[in-house]
Amino acid sequence: MPESIPHPTSHPARPRVIVVSGGTDGMGRALALARLERGDTVIVLGSSPAKGQRLLADAGKIGATDRIDLIQVDLSSVARARAAIRDIAARHERIDALTLFANRQAPKRTVTGEGLEQTFTLYYLSRYLLSHGLSPQLGRSQSGVIVNVAGVGMTKGQIHWDDLQLEHGYGMVTAQLQAGRANDLLGVAFAAQPHNPIRYVLYHPGFTKSGDLSPLPAAMRASIRAAARLSARPIAESIASIHEFIDTPPAAPLTAIDRDKPVPLTIETLDPANAERLSEATRTLLAFIEREHEPG
Repeated sequence: MPESIPHPTSHPARPRVIVVSGGTDGMGRALALARLERGDTVIVLGSSPAKGQRLLADAGKIGATDRIDLIQVDLSSVARARAAIRDIAARHERIDALTLFANRQAPKRTVTGEGLEQTFTLYYLSRYLLSHGLSPQLGRSQSGVIVNVAGVGMTKGQIHWDDLQLEHGYGMVTAQLQAGRANDLLGVAFAAQPHNPIRYVLYHPGFTKSGDLSPLPAAMRASIRAAARLSARPIAESIASIHEFIDTPPAAPLTAIDRDKPVPLTIETLDPANAERLSEATRTLLAFIEREHEPG
């Protein structure tokens, strides 16, 4: 572990309010429970009722039932993501950290009820909406920070500027890589906002024993599990840096970490011009969705 990313040796001096998207499974679930054990209040966003109930039961076992706020929501819906943001804002005036994990593999192209490609919406758009939508609450914290858990440092994949919804040539890996690169640019654009006190961390934990493999074909699930037994990091190891980002946010507006190593902000996948281009395209897309699906 490099000196620039020390790990905490004690619990934070004050309880924090943490939002965890994708918090009922994998790394998100582990982080939520770990922060509850530290005395924090945790707002968890997750789509599975069964997984949500298991999380609540585990929170009860550590005496944290009164400090967990579970919001059941499918973040692949823009309207539901916006509703969740309003719900959080109504319940919590201040948020100290927003951690973004929500993602789901889709072997076949799936279109949401709003006409959007599912991976792009869940993996990228929901993170855009949460980052910007909860900015007022994060700005009221003395140490507001967003940790976007994706694939920063990787250069594979690209933004398909003329086909963001991948109507042509869809592939599961293509969709995942595009959304990953979009999250890189989200962090760049967010951190570039003037007079913005919120720190943004792009974090790639590396291959981790985490996540729901159920949407994948049986052969692929078996292959990933076999590889995980040989080379995947334990969840506790992958989320260790996230605790530090929450407890002691970096001084810089934007920080990029790939498997505990700093990523130069000058790499091509963090290009500011592309970040602004994607931000403009995203605003246009969201405005269109709002017009098309507004009540009445």
